[in-house]
Amino acid sequence: LTPLGGGNGTGGAGGCGPCDPELCPETRGCRAGLVPDRCGCCQECANLEGQACDPGDRNLFHGLCGSGLRCEADPSPASGEQEEVCVCEEQEPVCGSDGTTYTNMCQFRQAAFSEPDLQLSARGPCRTGGVHPGQVPPQSQLNGSGSSLLFLCEVFAFPMALVEWRKDGRDIVLPGDDPHISVQSRGGPLKFELSSWLQIEKAEQSDSGTYHCIARNDLGSVSASAVLRVLEAG
Repeated sequence: LTPLGGGNGTGGAGGCGPCDPELCPETRGCRAGLVPDRCGCCQECANLEGQACDPGDRNLFHGLCGSGLRCEADPSPASGEQEEVCVCEEQEPVCGSDGTTYTNMCQFRQAAFSEPDLQLSARGPCRTGGVHPGQVPPQSQLNGSGSSLLFLCEVFAFPMALVEWRKDGRDIVLPGDDPHISVQSRGGPLKFELSSWLQIEKAEQSDSGTYHCIARNDLGSVSASAVLRVLEAG
């Protein structure tokens, strides 16, 4: 007869029975590695980055975090109640042999689980002179004379890029000596990203044309453009 509530390492009412490792279920597809189950008898899949977890080294309810992860309080829980989630211990981005910049080592390890040939190329983002596909290019606009307008350009590059604005292919870097045009740039919103704004106060018809946002670093340059058309007032 099988004892009531009996099982391999797990007894009734939350208790743990005798352990026979040969009876442990096979585990597959564990992207964060293996951890001991609640009874310490069998191995189970570890929790991934962002998943709820049990703090410490006791597997009580949610489970334990995988390799390179630690269980910490979630600073902004979706439910509004305090809970612990798995957080990657190494938060710096890394570059994979596929040319992809991964947010951290944990994201890289997950990708390498599915792509066995994937190797770590370098610590830090992949060196690229190009603009990240998630960039925000300036948008073409149609405005009336006397109105104010703003062009926004966001670029991602490593090493960090510098951004300049030009109009209609001219050699003059804006704003030049034009008092009604101003340019501002700052880092962000993401790491290794730069945001730049070109503002035109009281636009005139002579401001119509093609404006180019040009990003440069040691590896090269890229550009994006937008067309401005200023209509005659009245």
